[in-house]
Amino acid sequence: MRLLSRGALVLVLVGAAVLLLARPADAHVTTVAYADLSAASATDVRVAFDLQYPLLSASAARAEKDPALFADAVEHPHPGAENRVLADHAAAIVAYASAHFTVAVDGGGPCRPRADGPAEFHTRDATDYARFTVRYACAAAHHGAVVVRSTLFPDTEGMVKDTKTIVTYALDGRSGSAALDASHPRFSTVQPWTERFAEFFLLGAEHLLTGIDHILFLLALIVSSRRLRDVVFAATCFTVAHSITFLLAALGLVHVGSDIVEPAIALSIAAVAAWHLWEERLRRAARRRGEPAPEPSRRAALLRLGIVFGFGLIHGLGFASALHITEPWSWTLLWSLLVFNLGIEAVQLSIILIVFPALMLLRRRMPRTATVAGIVVTVVVLAFGLLWFFLRVLGLPGTP
Repeated sequence: MRLLSRGALVLVLVGAAVLLLARPADAHVTTVAYADLSAASATDVRVAFDLQYPLLSASAARAEKDPALFADAVEHPHPGAENRVLADHAAAIVAYASAHFTVAVDGGGPCRPRADGPAEFHTRDATDYARFTVRYACAAAHHGAVVVRSTLFPDTEGMVKDTKTIVTYALDGRSGSAALDASHPRFSTVQPWTERFAEFFLLGAEHLLTGIDHILFLLALIVSSRRLRDVVFAATCFTVAHSITFLLAALGLVHVGSDIVEPAIALSIAAVAAWHLWEERLRRAARRRGEPAPEPSRRAALLRLGIVFGFGLIHGLGFASALHITEPWSWTLLWSLLVFNLGIEAVQLSIILIVFPALMLLRRRMPRTATVAGIVVTVVVLAFGLLWFFLRVLGLPGTP
């Protein structure tokens, strides 16, 4: 039994090292681009872009061979001069955006882009963005049926990866939203609503699977749960909280900066892990006294759910801030974002249904091994939660 326990300990440590220490090599910077479509006339479509300012400047400078843009916006920026930089290099910026974001009449030819007003620099959740409009002139009436294709900030540029372009539209009675990326760069406003929702469902699933902090939080929940219904209820509680903050953000009733949200997320991960270690300490103390392990009290269970619910609220705020769900057009995103949450919940439940039964089987057949493995996993989660908390508070790199 002792050999098995040591073997489990080694396997868990090796797995944690592979998962966590290898993560920085896979870590990358990503961005979210925004494009809001409206009808400028029967034949013209107006697209209001909102793109990350330094990234847009660097990409446009390289693509349009405008080194002065890179120098003015990225290499030697002058605070307060951003609008002047955008005006001086408007041609390069519009050329880059229109080359990587095309509009065509559904079943017809492409629409010709041209600048439509000056660009405006602004800050979105502590990140610099540039807002500008491009008017696409189509050869025929669009009747609200257009096809858009986005290749903004592709991986091949080597600056960011996995760019998401959030498209919203209100064209001749058609309205809705879509999430575009490298694997799904094209979208039609006559696309069935089921396909649009499927895209956001997959986006939610990907958000969970690629978020190491979220995965560690879920592992801490699984290890600290004694019954399947407890962990399922806790995970569902998280998703309900996640949905609430989306709704509050869409209503414009709450907005919290990432400088608060991100450290709070890391601290919540550590809190759930610490809670399990404390419960394990009480169980071991009871066994030493020859007493049965104490069952969690109702008060303790409610407190644990409160922590989970708080984590969900905070994480929802973080994603809402990243998508900037505070503008009026964000109401068109509401149902899509609820489907996004369903994607998160589906993956959570899938992971739980795979991992938890295996953990329960291990607890029945090799209880000591299961206890040791659970403690090691929890310690790893606690350590990384605290590490990420301090790194995020200090604004240092190295966190997911």
